[in-house]
Amino acid sequence: MMKITINVPSYKRAGNMETWNLLPGAKFWVHEFEAKQYRKAHKGIKIGVIPDKLKGNIARVRNFIMRSQPKNIDACLIVDDDIHYFGYWQNRDIIRLTDEAVIMDMILRYSFLARELRVKLWGINVNSDKQVYREYTPFSMLSYVSASFSCFMKGNAIFYDERFSLKEDYDMTLAQCNRYRKILRINKYFYQKKGAEQIGGCSTYRNVDKEMKQIDLLQKKWGVDLVRHDENTRSHSSTKVRNFDINPVIRVPIHGI
Repeated sequence: MMKITINVPSYKRAGNMETWNLLPGAKFWVHEFEAKQYRKAHKGIKIGVIPDKLKGNIARVRNFIMRSQPKNIDACLIVDDDIHYFGYWQNRDIIRLTDEAVIMDMILRYSFLARELRVKLWGINVNSDKQVYREYTPFSMLSYVSASFSCFMKGNAIFYDERFSLKEDYDMTLAQCNRYRKILRINKYFYQKKGAEQIGGCSTYRNVDKEMKQIDLLQKKWGVDLVRHDENTRSHSSTKVRNFDINPVIRVPIHGI
């Protein structure tokens, strides 16, 4: 049996932490100043305490969690705290995974696959749109893996670049592919979350100007051939065309799926 730890960083969301409803057995990592508030809000919660000095940079927080793991584990999964549900498409219907045992079975199954494929990072689809789930390509090995659901396998030697308080997962995707030549993204499964529409978390310091500066930093690190601004992006909520997107487009220069 694999030993997998489930870790959920959270910040200023003691009363609005949706992942708690899905994975109450996970370890929730919070800063010193609000640990008591989280314990009061969620009876029986497993708490990992993050030093207050690490506030304001999620990359530092994720690195602290990764470095705090027991040495004998096979995988360390880090999941966002605002996930409504995990799901997948079956015919024309979304099947929602909300039971902890079922979710853990999915995590275990694909951690085994990741180990067999000898990747050091795996994740799931970042978009719930049916068109994004390509039935003929059940998994990808060069596609972006979001930090909202990132499982690091035993032997991983790459930590987040702490210059990226945002876009740290785009940098991690490129770094993993550069060193290990592949990652694993399961295209069938996806997560649904609130993201920037609620208070707390990275929303406390996220704004468009900072997002764009972080993309510029990605370009300086990896080059404009690998990272570019997604211009003329059409909004999903209307037919209006925007002239930018706050997420970059990355291209991994390796042949494969």
